Amino acid sequence: MTSNTPQKPSRSDRLKPVELVGLSGVMALFVGLTILLTTREIMLSVIALGITFIVVLVVIAMFALNVKPDEAERNDLDEQDHGH
Repeated sequence: MTSNTPQKPSRSDRLKPVELVGLSGVMALFVGLTILLTTREIMLSVIALGITFIVVLVVIAMFALNVKPDEAERNDLDEQDHGH
């Protein structure tokens, strides 16, 4: 593979965002159902579900930003910065 050929992301790399949004959805659904079963108020449950989804998504994004790139990622970023 030459340096001009872009590297295709693996299937795991492509599905990572879907996994993170899915995890956020599952956690939000858990909170929403818990509130629905305890209070029997649908609107309160929907509001809690939405708030939980957004908060968990933001927290996961902040954790993802905190991860340091490994050597291969640093080389890829350097190639993108300096052109081919």
